[in-house]
Amino acid sequence: MSNIRTAAGGSALLVAVLVFALNLRTPITSLPPVMADVATGLGLDQSLTGLLVGIPALCFSVVAPAASALIARVGPYAAVTVALVGVIAGTLVRSAGSGTVGVVAAFTGTVVLGAAITVGNVVVPVIIARDFRSRTALATGLYSSMMNLGSMFATSLTAPFAALLGWQGAVASWSLVAVVALVVWLVATRRMPHAQGSRVAPVSDTHEDLGIRAELPGETWGGVLRRPITWVLTLAFAGQSFSYFAITGWLPELLRDLLDVSVTTAGNAAAPFQGLAIAGSVLVPLALAARVPMRGAAVAMGLLWVSLPAGLLLAPQWWLVWVSLAGIAQGGNFVVIFTVVAQRCRTVAQTRRTVATVQAFGYAAAATAPAVIGAVHAASGGWNAALLVMLGSTLALGAAELIATRRPTHLRP
Repeated sequence: MSNIRTAAGGSALLVAVLVFALNLRTPITSLPPVMADVATGLGLDQSLTGLLVGIPALCFSVVAPAASALIARVGPYAAVTVALVGVIAGTLVRSAGSGTVGVVAAFTGTVVLGAAITVGNVVVPVIIARDFRSRTALATGLYSSMMNLGSMFATSLTAPFAALLGWQGAVASWSLVAVVALVVWLVATRRMPHAQGSRVAPVSDTHEDLGIRAELPGETWGGVLRRPITWVLTLAFAGQSFSYFAITGWLPELLRDLLDVSVTTAGNAAAPFQGLAIAGSVLVPLALAARVPMRGAAVAMGLLWVSLPAGLLLAPQWWLVWVSLAGIAQGGNFVVIFTVVAQRCRTVAQTRRTVATVQAFGYAAAATAPAVIGAVHAASGGWNAALLVMLGSTLALGAAELIATRRPTHLRP
């Protein structure tokens, strides 16, 4: 009976994590389809409008160490509650007011959103590594799938919502998803306070979250920062995140120019990039379960990533193929990176700090992506130069993953 209760509790927790994951990209991807309306409504130029998409990534970098500390202090479950409350508040504030007040509200709400989502970014891999240790790749794949499902809905539905509600009402409406997630989370975790002290791997019977022992050398910030694998994964994640935010921020407008279509049609055309990430998130765990080497999965995802900028440069008429392949890649590659993180970390403390480090430095690069791509596009008067920048970021992530997925003996664990 105890095993049945444990299985039921684990299933409820996984469902709650997945509903929470719907909210970790939706607030960001709901903005690009209506960026022209946002710019007009707030009186912003292209670079400043792009900054509204880039600020969350900057928060993902700057706030990651604080998010790690918050998780250690209040526990992973309470940290998720804090994150959801922040998403709700930030989404509503970002869409409030007009004129100067509207500009201040937009940037303030975006910062709140970015901080809240940062907590979610750090805490979910910790929960997966700790509570789903035997199913790390599968749980990470499902988590990534749900993030991208939310992104797909936001990318394709925000413009039609804006036609009915205006851009502010459309963007604010996504807070309802966070309200539902908060209710699900509180119900699923109300009887699980004991789980806050679980360890990731069998290093010892005590754990950092309970404050029972001193940290092992590899668990401290210094220990984590001295591990070569930390920096290789950071480079891989920087390339992944820069590419993701660049394409998320500007793909609808790029396709609008390329296809000469309306903003709604362009948003729908960009949707496969978000939607097919679900396929990548599922395919990688299935491949790993079928004993495909992690390195093989990493190489495949890297090649698919490169296909988008290279394909749009060389054969833009096949844009749907390249958008779809990159969608598969961005979902699958996320699973590769964070599965490797979970496999290379021994304890909750080491996992928490490694995730925070990888995200802090990786998202620092990503935060510049929408503004950089917008500036390069404006300066060059076309999309070729911007696509070359994206090509460079995808090649960098592929090279880093080739190193990260070598046998552990090549990198000090």
